[in-house]
Amino acid sequence: MPSAPYDLSISAARAGALFASLLQRCDEPSARQVRQAIATAIAAYGVRGCAARVAQDYGEHPETALTRMRWALTRQQPAHPAAPRQSGPTPPHQATAPCSAPPVPRDPPPEGFEPLEA
Repeated sequence: MPSAPYDLSISAARAGALFASLLQRCDEPSARQVRQAIATAIAAYGVRGCAARVAQDYGEHPETALTRMRWALTRQQPAHPAAPRQSGPTPPHQATAPCSAPPVPRDPPPEGFEPLEA
């Protein structure tokens, strides 16, 4: 059965890739590190693979997935200043707890994978 068609914006794809990456919120990554993590995740898993990892985490860890996606959405935009901002109301800011909880386990990139150099 073919999958349903969908429209994935560039910013949503970047946020999904950042979500699927090994980068952690408590690392307080620079914009360059965010761009590198996004590129590495997309190269390793593809856009659909990153989206699948997001869906899997929402199913397995719903209590932490929402916080991680909020972080990914806010971090990917400053890292890509040319990306158009989404129109519409801005969600209210919610303070998040520091990274006291262990990070969500992530599978490493495939064997032999070499990350892109910026």
